[in-house]
Amino acid sequence: MLSAITAFAVYVTKSFGYAGVGTIVFAESGLMLGFILPGDSLVFLAGLLAAQGLFNIYALSALVFLTAAAGDSTGYFIGKKLGRRVFDARDSFIFNQDNLRKTEAFFEHYGKTTFIVQRFIPVIRAFAPLLGGVGKMPYRTFLAFDLVGCAMWGVGVTVLGYFLGATVPHIDTYLLPIIALIVVVSLIPTFVTYRRSKRH
Repeated sequence: MLSAITAFAVYVTKSFGYAGVGTIVFAESGLMLGFILPGDSLVFLAGLLAAQGLFNIYALSALVFLTAAAGDSTGYFIGKKLGRRVFDARDSFIFNQDNLRKTEAFFEHYGKTTFIVQRFIPVIRAFAPLLGGVGKMPYRTFLAFDLVGCAMWGVGVTVLGYFLGATVPHIDTYLLPIIALIVVVSLIPTFVTYRRSKRH
């Protein structure tokens, strides 16, 4: 599974460049596909490749930030437009009920700061903006918190990849363990919050 994620991330970044990275980052929350797309590993890998000259790190960081924010806002307005009807979908491909329940539990626990934290958690990243729209949170409030999260994630993960790529010799040989670590760490908050919600 991880080798497939890594291979897909490498293929997208090297074959489609900026357009590929921007499309995947947008689709994660804008099209609610964050539970199947390798956003964290893709952005980290793109930063690593920037250290090798494939991308400009400043342009890449700006691209990730802007497409992440655009995707989140798209998800918000879909939720606002469709309202609670979104939750009536019975395990459709996108609106998976289990994933929605996990996101609701996360939102109940973290409140508005969900829109800062959500960027670092794949499943939550896909559905949190949608919940903001469904719950009729004022768009200005949503956007203020969301932009902070997009900046922290978009710039932070990208620059981390760039820094490691520039300072660690032959880091590409450790790519699979690094991506495995990113996936595991990103899923910990989702698991903990979901377990708490099940107990309550």
